[in-house]
Amino acid sequence: MASDTKQEVRLKVSGMTCVNCVGAVEKALRRVDGVHSAQVNLGNETATVEFEPGKVEATQLEEAVQEAGYQVIRDQVTVKVGGMTCVMCSGAIEKALNGLEGVMEAKVNLAAEKVNVVYNSSQMGPADLRSAIEEAGYQYLGLEGEDQETGPDEEALLQTRALKGLMARTLLGFAVAFPLMAMMQLEVMPPFDLSMAHFMLAVTLLPFAYLSQPIFQAAFRALRNGTLNMDVMYSMGIGTAYLASLMGTFDIILDGDFLFYETSVMLAAFLTMGRYLEKRAKGKTSQAITKLMGLQPRTALVVVDGKEVERPIAKVRAKDVLLVKPGQKVPVDGVVLSGESYVDESMISGEPIPVLKQEGDPVVGGTLNTNSVLRFEATKVGRDTVLAQIIRLVEQAQGSKPPIQRIADRAVRYFIPAVLTIALLTFIGWYLIFDETLLFALTALIAILVVACPCALGLATPTAVTVGLGRGAELGVLIKSGDALESPGKLTTVVFDKTGTLTLGRPEVTEVICLGLDEKELLRMAASVERNSQHPLAKAVVRKASQAGIEPAESREFDTFGGLGVGALVEQRPVLMGNRALMEERNIEIDDGILANLDRLEGEGKTTVLMALEGKPAGILSIADPLKPTTKEAISQFKQMGLNVVMITGDASGTAKAIAAQVGIDEVLAQVLPGDKALKVRELQERGEVVAFVGDGINDAPALAQADVGIALGSGTDVAVESGEIVLMKDDLLDAVAAVQLSTKVMGRIKQNLFWAFAYNTALIPAAAGLLHPFYGFTFEPELAGLAMALSSVTVVTLSLLLKGYTPPAAKLRESS
Repeated sequence: MASDTKQEVRLKVSGMTCVNCVGAVEKALRRVDGVHSAQVNLGNETATVEFEPGKVEATQLEEAVQEAGYQVIRDQVTVKVGGMTCVMCSGAIEKALNGLEGVMEAKVNLAAEKVNVVYNSSQMGPADLRSAIEEAGYQYLGLEGEDQETGPDEEALLQTRALKGLMARTLLGFAVAFPLMAMMQLEVMPPFDLSMAHFMLAVTLLPFAYLSQPIFQAAFRALRNGTLNMDVMYSMGIGTAYLASLMGTFDIILDGDFLFYETSVMLAAFLTMGRYLEKRAKGKTSQAITKLMGLQPRTALVVVDGKEVERPIAKVRAKDVLLVKPGQKVPVDGVVLSGESYVDESMISGEPIPVLKQEGDPVVGGTLNTNSVLRFEATKVGRDTVLAQIIRLVEQAQGSKPPIQRIADRAVRYFIPAVLTIALLTFIGWYLIFDETLLFALTALIAILVVACPCALGLATPTAVTVGLGRGAELGVLIKSGDALESPGKLTTVVFDKTGTLTLGRPEVTEVICLGLDEKELLRMAASVERNSQHPLAKAVVRKASQAGIEPAESREFDTFGGLGVGALVEQRPVLMGNRALMEERNIEIDDGILANLDRLEGEGKTTVLMALEGKPAGILSIADPLKPTTKEAISQFKQMGLNVVMITGDASGTAKAIAAQVGIDEVLAQVLPGDKALKVRELQERGEVVAFVGDGINDAPALAQADVGIALGSGTDVAVESGEIVLMKDDLLDAVAAVQLSTKVMGRIKQNLFWAFAYNTALIPAAAGLLHPFYGFTFEPELAGLAMALSSVTVVTLSLLLKGYTPPAAKLRESS
């Protein structure tokens, strides 16, 4: 019988190099309980697995491959979806997509109206995603980046059309409802000798049908898919009101007192107005992504057989030769073949000064060519460009959920059943127990169904996440996930790597002490010798001379003295460059004044190079890996936030402590090998510390992964492959402070949103149920309930939108300096 239920799946496996790898993967898969067979094809790097679907999940197969030391390659797409109105819609779509064979994960970003889907392309494809979304009753609007020629503009057009439709419905509803309410209040008799009931039926029938059609349609769609959402509740509210009016008009059970025609239309108009305001506000939450997408040009000039051919950006391929003229944006990533021009790279690096690009230099898509023509070869196109990686990184982060979202998710899951129960008990209580009129009980029931709104709860987190992370991208701070967003608020310790993080990562001459020569001549003679060496200290000396505009002289008889220094003849004069030991070996006298300078510089953690000319001391060069300009201020900011700051380095203890003292760091972990950094982070965590590790993201990957929050400083060009959960596009430590401040601000706004969403429902549902009526005679009319419902979601989204104007104090500090 088991053979009748077998299912086959094909996994794309990376990392296999030989037949031994094939055996290892097959063995790992066959060990999974429920797997009948596993065959690996090394040629196309696939594993075909037969298994029992009830006993084995696709994720178990992936885990087995990973435990064997290999990786399963997943495909990932972002799908644009129309027709989502509330968090229950998100759940319906996630349920439909996660139920597809081959889908590993589907996450809806309600604020951006998109779904991130991770799937196995051997089992399914985008066509299956489309079918599932449309069968669930929503609109499939295409894949993100599917058509580069019509991307953001077409989305904006669809958004505009949808808003116009909602506005037209809203205006029609108010145009009908307000005059009818005025007639009722002023007791104006209808024309043509019609009764008020028949007149209102005639006036409202078509407008109500036009207004409520999308609401009833969405409710039917939800029920068909076994989901209770807000449209079901709204439909029950306005449907009950209109049905009661029809029954009262024709004396079916109810009488002429039960006229809710104008209430029904007014409610539908308020509901539609709420959707309009919410959609308009939600459209603004993803403006940061839209701006990033707008940086990439739609077309490129490709050189074909010596001629310039304009092509859509989607048709540019790697190795194509392209031209970019002054004032144009670089279309894709590449390497300059010919030409010289200054390119504005501020969108990537944040630096406002254009960078000179020459033959062999890299260029990044989306940057602006300023003054001359560049001819370059495309190296990365489409989804592989830096800009596309940044966009994808931000979109994935915006679609992720911080742990705090679980509170809202749990609440929403039980919200609608609870409200339906409250509405029914309210009706029964007022009518059957407290002997109120049927009209009052029915009014309370309608008000509860309309006023209750989990949409505010559902939007509280995703809108703040979307706006906050988009704002971070504008500031050059990329936060990769919801977990990374929530963790910074719990930090107790920040650990900094030294080289390349606190410092520039390359030796520089920081001080020149002349002993008998002027500085220019000393640097000329020193560079003339050191130009023959590849040692980092020698390069620092040559670089210092070059920066001063000094041309080195020719040298002869260059020699190296292992561990001591170098020497050469410069203009027939013997020059030695090295440490104290070299000078002592060559009997070059070092007086007390020189010794005092050496002790001072070395006490500051600097390396000293002595120069002797013709057997006499001529000068001292102090060389160090200088601190970045904002290092001190960043450390100070973290300490002001109450965080413990630690430096980790492979330097000797004395040197490390000297550098730490310069920047205000009290705790130093010195002589730590690169592979042991993660171990030191773990030791801090075992002491109860919540640790952020700040490193360059290249050789600090294990420590970044071990930390509770990994903050990787990137140059911007490899931003998507950095190891940290937070990636800084600029090598500025103040951005690390800004990242923590931004995360804290976004989490604060999420909590504020959740508070107001819970407070709104906690306060207004009892009021709608009539609890104030016995004490104050106050009745919460359905029309007022509809207005309150419309404003609740708008309030939450508006609070989130305020994050667009937030600038972390650390970022302000950098701008002012």
